[in-house]
Amino acid sequence: MSTFLLEIVTPERKVYAEQANMVSVKGVEGELGILPNHIPLVTPLKIASITVKKQGSKDEIIAVNGGFMEVRKDKVVILAESAELPEQIDIDRAKAAKERAEKRLAETKQDNVDFKRAESALQRAVNRISVSGK
Repeated sequence: MSTFLLEIVTPERKVYAEQANMVSVKGVEGELGILPNHIPLVTPLKIASITVKKQGSKDEIIAVNGGFMEVRKDKVVILAESAELPEQIDIDRAKAAKERAEKRLAETKQDNVDFKRAESALQRAVNRISVSGK
């Protein structure tokens, strides 16, 4: 089975760079499954986990907090605001961030800028918690 290089890059570092058989992501328009030799594509990503499928091994789940995905014939690059592998996630810190975000959401009004920030913080925390548990 053919493969492609998957790279996940943040402003700070390269988080992941390995051969994959498939990657499944959540774009702003919906879920996408990318296989080798996919047509070129650039799409924005949601705050969500991505699934990397590799032949002969267990699926890898990675927390990606927004960004863009560029698909080329033999390479997929995810430029993320931040990304973490499950073993890199501090679950206690993520739970504390979730509680803070929920508290801010309860206190703010929907038309306030702080509401959007709190909502994004909550999505990031929930994403991190779900990936650390997989």
